[in-house]
Amino acid sequence: MPAAPFAPPAETGADPGSRIVLELAPTPAVPRNSEGAFATLRDGRILYTYTQYYGGDEDHSAARLAEITSSDGGRTWSEPRVVVAGVDGRGLNVMSLSLLRLASGRLARFHLLTRSPVDCRPWLSYSADDGATWTEPRLLLPDPGYYVLNNDRVIQTRTGRLVMPMNVHARAWARGEAVWFYSDDEGATWTASPSRWSLAEGNAGLQESGVVETPGGALLSWFRTDRGCQYESRSTDDGATWSAPQPGGLASPLSPASIKRRPGTNELVAVFNDHSGRFPFVAGMRTPLALAVSADDGATWPARRLLEADTRRWYHYAALHFTADALLLAYNAGDDIMGKFRSPLRLRRVELAWLPRPA
Repeated sequence: MPAAPFAPPAETGADPGSRIVLELAPTPAVPRNSEGAFATLRDGRILYTYTQYYGGDEDHSAARLAEITSSDGGRTWSEPRVVVAGVDGRGLNVMSLSLLRLASGRLARFHLLTRSPVDCRPWLSYSADDGATWTEPRLLLPDPGYYVLNNDRVIQTRTGRLVMPMNVHARAWARGEAVWFYSDDEGATWTASPSRWSLAEGNAGLQESGVVETPGGALLSWFRTDRGCQYESRSTDDGATWSAPQPGGLASPLSPASIKRRPGTNELVAVFNDHSGRFPFVAGMRTPLALAVSADDGATWPARRLLEADTRRWYHYAALHFTADALLLAYNAGDDIMGKFRSPLRLRRVELAWLPRPA
């Protein structure tokens, strides 16, 4: 088991409205703590489940799922405990979590299981007792293929439909195509959207998709690319079909963005590596980490604040979760010495009053 969580690092000139509250550092036993997702439990505790690599720090190293909880709104956290064991001895892993409170009240937990460089698919389990126990994970796609479902990505729309944004690759690290699956029975059955998009330009294609329901009622999907920005696609029929991807308003390197709607407002909040020039950045690196707010369904992102400014670090795979008075963030923060992935997993608590507001 990993060492107990330790005090977060001192932040030079830290703003009390945005603070690192926990850092899980790599250890010999757990060389990589990585991407995950949050959920609020009925008793008020906050659950964060994440990927814990114990067989190395590469994407296909052996990994399992672990969780921590907070009873004080994300200010302090419990010690980690393993909740889904890895697949020892075969170089396989479980990774890339999405947690979702369903309209029925159950919790849904999505994760990827990597069988080989050409077979990676999503699995789903449910909890009816708020995470105390879970059903056996069920494979969602019967046909083999290398499908990537990033962490903290699955949503349920106001109609009750689940939307799962994914990318399919011929094999690991190959060009990506954007695909979507949706379910109208809380994940019991899934339908593939007929929309399937790729890019003719560049080497990466469309990768690491996300989706959010906009205040205007449409769905916005976004993708990392090697074209200097996040591309985006929209759906006006609840995720059944999607428009052709176009360059969006978030300038970034080949790195994932994360977007959530701020509850009770008409605002979308994005966390990403801002390469617009507003803040110092290094070309090709996943730095800095910035927060942007849009009040026009993601058409523009005028209000921005800097979360992490160290241009020697790689910030990526953020999860976002709103509480009554704060935005909780979790993300990796590697550096040139540790390496991109052999890095601390940071949890940050941002007061809602600290968030920028669009003019």
